[in-house]
Amino acid sequence: MYIALVVYASLYPFTHWRDQGLPPWVFLGAPLPGYWSGFDVTINVLGYVPLGGLLVLLALRSGNSGVPVWGAMLWASLLSLAMEGLQSYLPQRVASREDWMLNTAGAALGGLLALALERAGALRRWDLWQQRWLVPPARGVSVLLISWPAALLFPTAVPFGLGQVAGPLREVLEGVLFPLPHWIADALAGGAAVATLRPVSGSLCVALGLLVPCLLSFCVVRSTRPRLVAVLAVVVVGFAASGLSAALSWGPPQVWAWLDPSVAMGALWALAAAIVLACTGLSWRLSAFLALLALVLQVALILQAPSSPYFAQTLHAWEQGRFIRFNGIAQWLGWAWPYGAMGVALANVLRRGKHT
Repeated sequence: MYIALVVYASLYPFTHWRDQGLPPWVFLGAPLPGYWSGFDVTINVLGYVPLGGLLVLLALRSGNSGVPVWGAMLWASLLSLAMEGLQSYLPQRVASREDWMLNTAGAALGGLLALALERAGALRRWDLWQQRWLVPPARGVSVLLISWPAALLFPTAVPFGLGQVAGPLREVLEGVLFPLPHWIADALAGGAAVATLRPVSGSLCVALGLLVPCLLSFCVVRSTRPRLVAVLAVVVVGFAASGLSAALSWGPPQVWAWLDPSVAMGALWALAAAIVLACTGLSWRLSAFLALLALVLQVALILQAPSSPYFAQTLHAWEQGRFIRFNGIAQWLGWAWPYGAMGVALANVLRRGKHT
């Protein structure tokens, strides 16, 4: 899965492929760049750290304890080399020898970290922690919870308000059905029909956006104390991801610009509700059912949220600026996350059996 994400981030937006009449490896002999960006250097290294770590763990778990770091670095380097070569056919991407070298260094760093953690026994303790805190069928929920912070990185009209697909869906349908039927156009008008969400609606949307991952975590976390820890983790990670998104979009001084009184009120509602539900011993099936209801209500509110000029300007910066390599992944995560969560929650409601 992570390799697929790397390929997506490397080749996005996948359009206007062209052959310049040069071999794809010509970038290896290019002169040194005249300008270095700390952002690009950091991202190129960090983007391959998880890949190197995962490849080393895969080798260790399969019984290959010889030289897993070298193998991980080699495979990651070959993948990066292929991606850079393919970028030479994309007009919006630039093939770079330095990117390839930084990707390889990141994979080596990730492999060394994974090997060090394995030898220190940290991964064994992680497995024991999972057995103690989590119920066995936790994979689908775990994927949702891990991907939630990444989905929050893409700018949203309402904080924690994922799933606003009315605008993009309307553009797609207009390209297929022209003229667009009035009933479809009216259904997808969404926020265009209103100037702004009422403060109570905005607070409720924020509260639901924070409460849903808490309820999903209750589907796999066993008891009250771990559930309270999960609630705290969701709130902290959610605020950190939203703050990081604001800092990347508007600059570090604006990291908390999105935290207005209505957002703070919604966060307090979510925190209070999550603590109460965690202490009531809510069953995993009822947690999934409440998460499904909360998702449906939040998406209904989100589809009515209007777009402000500042929001449109932020989207333009992400789509055309230095975030172009992450725009596709973050955008699709932001669009698809609540609908994937609905599917997982519904599967938990319908699943037979009882957690221990």
